[in-house]
Amino acid sequence: MMFQQFALTLLLVLFIIVITVPPIVFLVLFVLDKRQTQHSVLRNFPLLGRIRYFFEMMGPEMRQYMFDSDNEGKPFTRVDFQNIVIAGKYLKTLIAFGSKRDFSKPGLYIRNSMFPKLAEEMRVVCAPKIQSMRYVGSEGLFSRKEELEEVQIQPWLLQEENGILIGSECEHPWNILGPVGMSAMSYGALGENAIRAMSFGIGAAKGSWVHTGEGGLAPYHLEGGGDVIMQIGPGLFGVRDEKGDFSTELFKEKASNPQVKMFEIKLAQGAKIRGGHVEGNKISPEIAAIRGVEPWKNVDSPNRHHQFHDVSSLFDFIEQLKELGRKPVGIKVVMGGPDSADDIAKYMAESGRGPDAFTVDGGEGGSGATYQEMADSMGLPISSGLIYLDNALRRYGVRDRVKIFASGKLFSPDKIAIALGMGADLVNIARGLMISVGCIGAMKCHTNKCPVGVTTTDPDHQKALVVDEKKWRVLNYIITLRNGLNSLAAAAGLVNYTQFRRDHIQYRDQYGKVMSLEEMFPYPQS
Repeated sequence: MMFQQFALTLLLVLFIIVITVPPIVFLVLFVLDKRQTQHSVLRNFPLLGRIRYFFEMMGPEMRQYMFDSDNEGKPFTRVDFQNIVIAGKYLKTLIAFGSKRDFSKPGLYIRNSMFPKLAEEMRVVCAPKIQSMRYVGSEGLFSRKEELEEVQIQPWLLQEENGILIGSECEHPWNILGPVGMSAMSYGALGENAIRAMSFGIGAAKGSWVHTGEGGLAPYHLEGGGDVIMQIGPGLFGVRDEKGDFSTELFKEKASNPQVKMFEIKLAQGAKIRGGHVEGNKISPEIAAIRGVEPWKNVDSPNRHHQFHDVSSLFDFIEQLKELGRKPVGIKVVMGGPDSADDIAKYMAESGRGPDAFTVDGGEGGSGATYQEMADSMGLPISSGLIYLDNALRRYGVRDRVKIFASGKLFSPDKIAIALGMGADLVNIARGLMISVGCIGAMKCHTNKCPVGVTTTDPDHQKALVVDEKKWRVLNYIITLRNGLNSLAAAAGLVNYTQFRRDHIQYRDQYGKVMSLEEMFPYPQS
């Protein structure tokens, strides 16, 4: 029915064009099409060929909204988008009738307990409640009658003694009371309105974090008053001098900020095992000043930090940052194979040095700008990368010294619970938060013309994103994730979501045979 309506509308539009456009225009187009040498279709089929190009240009939108089924779209399906948006707008994850998952296909499942935990048995903090706003009312085809109402929501935080402590040996360790936070998204890749909305929502949620990405610490990251992870990429943006070298003074300045809880050295990113890139039309004078680069010029990071070239020199740089900043220092990696982390784990065991945290980014992770061949094939997906990193750290007896952040399309409570069972302690989310602030998957992140104002620094496009409305969606999304994780933990017989292990995750193959991840990937002996 929807397709028929669309087809009739399109025919009506074409009919109106035909009867309203003067015939001389069609004649001119006919002659131009016949004489041009660039498009073969237009030379043989002038005018008609333009209809073909019209449909080609409309193809992505038509597939997204008309032709793809609810679970077909990539990188996110219609159901994925819908679930994230509903959580942010209405604080709900309820569905009716049944799951749309294809249960005949192989996949991962969370093992339930015959004796789930009661609410009073759960070791989570549900007070004091947080003030938020959610939508009530109804939306029709031509009307938008919903309005915001105030609501008090439970935070679903961990108890202080069950918090996830990073950098216990540092002068300023970081105890995290929530399992999810913002993944690396730079100011410049995202506009200030998007960053501000995320910062306010995450700050209000408590127990979460804002991540600067490699673009440096911007004031918008700090506005919400929450915890911040500052990333240091190969370009050293935000901590570089005029020559592009590492500046100890600028680093100490950033470390002195009480909101900055940890630094992360970026070795790689799942979507691009290479240096970052931002188009010059996004580099405003403000962004250029934050990064320490020239405005309106393309910015490319080198593939690797000049400060180190092997594990030993990497550890030297880590120790330098720890000494200067007196705060935890982590590294961001992409696992290329089962043994990718062996050298680092071995050196940690032998030297007693090393990072306080690992962020393992899956190959399915996103980026505002990368190359197709790299995004499709370089680096392991998060499920494999997590287990192999966890195994390497356990094999060399250093797992208890570090915490693991995971990132790579982990946008729902069940996906996060599975990642925690695979070895993650914490989860970074990027595109889930982008969708919360309005992303529609237009795939225009690199053009600075994001139609909803998320991945753009252009003021005319940014005005689409209203911070005072989207910040509530971010807050609600974070809280809904925690609530869902708490429910899954209780159903699995666990007192909080830090207790998921490999034996809680079951794999069912195409024949119906079931094995736990612990059977498939046994924990190694150190």
